[in-house]
Amino acid sequence: MKKPAFLKQLMMLRVLYALVPVTLAAIYLFGWRILALVAVSCLAAFVVEWIMVPAKPGKISQAVFVTGALLGLSLPPTTPYWIAAVGAAFGILFGKMVFGGFGKNIFNPAVVGRAFIFVCFPVEMTGGFVPAFRGLPGGFAQWSWETVKQLPDDLVAKGLQVADGLTAATPMWGWRDYQLETSLWDLFCGQIGGAFEYLGHFRLLAAGSAGEVSALAILLGAIYLLWTKTANWRLMAGSLIGAVAMNVLLRNVLHITSVPPLLFSLLSGAFLFATVFMVTDPISAPRIPLAMWIYAIFIGAMIIFIRWKAVFAGGVGFAILLGNMIAPSLDLWIKRYRDSKKAAAPATPATVKGPAA
Repeated sequence: MKKPAFLKQLMMLRVLYALVPVTLAAIYLFGWRILALVAVSCLAAFVVEWIMVPAKPGKISQAVFVTGALLGLSLPPTTPYWIAAVGAAFGILFGKMVFGGFGKNIFNPAVVGRAFIFVCFPVEMTGGFVPAFRGLPGGFAQWSWETVKQLPDDLVAKGLQVADGLTAATPMWGWRDYQLETSLWDLFCGQIGGAFEYLGHFRLLAAGSAGEVSALAILLGAIYLLWTKTANWRLMAGSLIGAVAMNVLLRNVLHITSVPPLLFSLLSGAFLFATVFMVTDPISAPRIPLAMWIYAIFIGAMIIFIRWKAVFAGGVGFAILLGNMIAPSLDLWIKRYRDSKKAAAPATPATVKGPAA
């Protein structure tokens, strides 16, 4: 059996460092099971790449752990471990290795794996959301909501049971299905949960996927990535511009009231998590600055559009995959256009110097 050797990638290590506050926030909000979920995802991704890596160069990319961590953190907190493993394995195999390995893939492997298990296991992927733990020590004193035997007294008083939390509505689903607008402060901090009344019945408000809930933790990661120049600022800014423009167009210009308010759209769901950690993937994104702007703006706009028109409340993964599809062509088209402009430009006559005085 060959001994695994790693391709040193400082950029990928920095992404893992940026994910530390997101992971700690996820553990605080949902319990230590999140760390196990991430570990299973990373292990599955590592094993598949180890098996599939070519004899030459024969090195496993450290990016494999970024894929595993991003996938694990993008899952509902009670996702079965085997589904996390399947998603990570599929993402590495069909989102990366079939293209020739690291640097040759056109799709983000974590998004490929997430999209695959979302389509294949929709019940588990939409029914595994739970409220966030609150107060101190929060989830640091819990394994997960699955091990909690009693809900807080204020929820029990409303007739809710622990089982109700497993089918609760996230902020995005709450807005679309129940006209419920979660407070911006809760969306920023991540402590989302509680009960709300709809048509005479109390329901639970769940937080969302593990790493996508706390905007504060994600922004800390974004600051580190930008400060170390690990992520390209154009990709983050472009995604934000596209989302803002599409949201304003649909809600404020076309007056489509089913589209949430702007700040709610930006802070809810996976938008911030994807903008900071997935849209900025240097392999699946374009290389030319102008292409980066077009690519990121397109993804940001498509996230808002898919959320509005699709049967499911979120649309981040599919918007990124659409962007990945056009990224190589954007670089190619812009390069060809610039080359044609240079070829069509009249030649500058050489300057003739007179005799020295």
